[in-house]
Amino acid sequence: MGLPSDDAVVIHKGKVPGDPYVITVNCPDKTGLGCDICRTILDFGLCICKGDITTDGRWCYIVLWVIPHARSPAVRWPNLKERLLSVCPSCSVSFYLNQPSSIGTPSPVYLLKYCGLDRKGLLHDVTQVLCYLELTIQRVKVTTTPDGRILDLFFITDNLELLHKKERQDETCAQLQAVLGESCFSCELQLAGSGYDNLQSMSSLSPAVAEELFRYVLSDKEIRAQALSSDVTKLKKSSVIVDNSLSPAHTLLQINCVDHKGFLYDILRTLKDYGIQISFGRFSLVNNGHRELDLFIRQKDGKKILDPEKQESLCSRLKVEMLHPLRVIITNRGPDTELLVANPVELSGKGRPRVFYDVTHALKTLGICIFLAEIGRHLTADREWEVYRFLLDENCRFQLSNMVVRNQIVDKVRRTLMGW
Repeated sequence: MGLPSDDAVVIHKGKVPGDPYVITVNCPDKTGLGCDICRTILDFGLCICKGDITTDGRWCYIVLWVIPHARSPAVRWPNLKERLLSVCPSCSVSFYLNQPSSIGTPSPVYLLKYCGLDRKGLLHDVTQVLCYLELTIQRVKVTTTPDGRILDLFFITDNLELLHKKERQDETCAQLQAVLGESCFSCELQLAGSGYDNLQSMSSLSPAVAEELFRYVLSDKEIRAQALSSDVTKLKKSSVIVDNSLSPAHTLLQINCVDHKGFLYDILRTLKDYGIQISFGRFSLVNNGHRELDLFIRQKDGKKILDPEKQESLCSRLKVEMLHPLRVIITNRGPDTELLVANPVELSGKGRPRVFYDVTHALKTLGICIFLAEIGRHLTADREWEVYRFLLDENCRFQLSNMVVRNQIVDKVRRTLMGW
């Protein structure tokens, strides 16, 4: 299968500063293409203001209006175009003949080993550099020694597929040293090897912690205990309506929800996992803090969704993803205080972009140092989760054992992740 045409993705800058950029994608269709595009846009720190999706099942036309998030580093627009082109199906004849395409080999995993002096916000500063360079963190092991030194092990992949070149490695280390200054003692890059396989097995969660972290519905007691209770109340007013009366060939899915960062991605990844095909969709501008989304959809077999059980299953899952796209709790891990953040993993195996970036930014803002951090995967009965675990340094202005303080930390982290 050949490469998509260069004009399959066109990015237009707004007419005046502050106007949204307009991204147009015009290429062959595939189930889940909208999800893959929204995931890439989220990975570049962009917010989708509104959008239109049209497809006849063979060819699709997508227009999205986007703006950078306030906390995002400068956007490399040419790189975004290349990334979007990489998720577009080819325009070759083999696509239309449904011939199997060649499956690319997974990107090699590299180990970035950083050693230096610890300080507040250091982990986020490193993460920000990696995001800017389009290096994706797959796993991380952060260790702080009693004498104030840190050893960070970042297992990363390169979205540009250039990390095997010395120039790219030198650029990465030079960027880190420029940002971190004299606090950086050493920076090394090498292929991960067996060390990556050993790190994938994260220390297990206790049954009680797993139950709290992965439950589908917050109890009323938990909602009242959180400083975020007013926002949770708004989120619980979200609605998903299925209508089969307006189209003879499609089911209309009408969604209304409080706006949050990655809202469209959360909806489309759920539909992708269900194998749902979108024929037409319209994503409106924010109206009093809410988003409205109309989607005309079909099942894999091209038929409408008429089975009441399938309708209920899809609507229930969508409501869960709108209410709890990310889970955030604080618990005790022995004598230490641990912050846990979890997000669902797509059936394709991809996790949510920029979670580590947002969590470390929230903790930096609060002035809380991270004593140890790790990323791993956890399987529940019906899905896989990506879990971020942070042991928090007690030497901060907060009394971390205080329940009110813990709620405030959870509130700040969750708001940062949701873009509020």
